[in-house]
Amino acid sequence: MLAAPTLTVRHADEADLPAVLALYAQPGMDDGAMLTLDEAKTLFRRFADYPDYKLYVAEAGGVVVGSFALLIMINLGHLGAPSAIVEDVVVAPDMQGAGIGREMMRVAMAHAAEKGCYKLVLSSNQKRARAHAFYEQLGFARHGLSFHIELAGEDA
Repeated sequence: MLAAPTLTVRHADEADLPAVLALYAQPGMDDGAMLTLDEAKTLFRRFADYPDYKLYVAEAGGVVVGSFALLIMINLGHLGAPSAIVEDVVVAPDMQGAGIGREMMRVAMAHAAEKGCYKLVLSSNQKRARAHAFYEQLGFARHGLSFHIELAGEDA
């Protein structure tokens, strides 16, 4: 295990996007594919369309070493209790094992709890056994089944 760096987890801003895109390009995430910076900026600005959708970065020594997105959704079910979804969890390969993912998930769980969420969910590729063990160590439990369908085209 690497020594845990002094870490700050904060809302991302546009200046963080090049570092976030580089993190996403790593194997196991987007495997070298990247949005252009202009595409990323356009999408990032759309986060503002959702009142509780935020991109976060983990920063150590002024360097972005991790990121995740957190969406708090309002619900009519569950007596109106909101739920939370964590997406796009990524840590720089050379910083994995240093407690960065743990701190990012602590922040996500704390924000979800502050918003009164009844659950926080995430999905992970079936092949990512190491990530699954990590999430289970944090108290996440496998629950139900997850289904998806690939949608093609811009109209989808």
